[in-house]
Amino acid sequence: MADGRVERGNRTRRTVLQRTMSIASVDGLEGLSLGKIATDLGLSKSGVFALFGSKEDLQLATVRAATDVFTDLVVRPVRAEPAGLDKVWRLCERWIDYSAGRVFPGGCLFCSAAAEFDSRPGAVHDEIAKARSDWTRYVERLLDEARLTGGFREGTDAAEVPQLAFEIIALMELANAHSVLHEDPVAYERAGRGILSRLRAVAAAPDALPDRPSPVNSPV
Repeated sequence: MADGRVERGNRTRRTVLQRTMSIASVDGLEGLSLGKIATDLGLSKSGVFALFGSKEDLQLATVRAATDVFTDLVVRPVRAEPAGLDKVWRLCERWIDYSAGRVFPGGCLFCSAAAEFDSRPGAVHDEIAKARSDWTRYVERLLDEARLTGGFREGTDAAEVPQLAFEIIALMELANAHSVLHEDPVAYERAGRGILSRLRAVAAAPDALPDRPSPVNSPV
């Protein structure tokens, strides 16, 4: 009986977080309400409150659930690939597919959450900042692995890696923002062309990378 209650609680938690991730990507994390979500999903308010004791707890759980979704869709599919700039490009393609495919209806949840909490100290701010820092470090790590395995042209310094990661992430995030605001999927193709241009510029074998990105499938 105890195991049954735990499993029901886990199912309820998953149901609630699926809903809160969608809401947060459109209305922001501040748009979350325990009572309203319980009503919307036809769940017991007391049960939802027992799982998430406060609005902040719900916001934190939503960010962590979104991190798991992001990892499953963007990071994990390329982990086993051999180091190189082709791996970096495939990671970027996964990110573009994640944003353009509207996994979250408001686009990348982390982009909107960062804008919402960037100047607001507290636990939610720290959780969002950690998620974004982890992502930046991961992109930098893949780029540095490509450099160390001979993927960069001769003479490329390690100091160029953080700058390149910054530019790649900036292009992806601008595509997300432009697409969401203007309902314009072409932004993703432009970002892809920009990323490929930067990768080919530093590549020891630029012809090993595509000339242009594949067409983007977007519901926009």
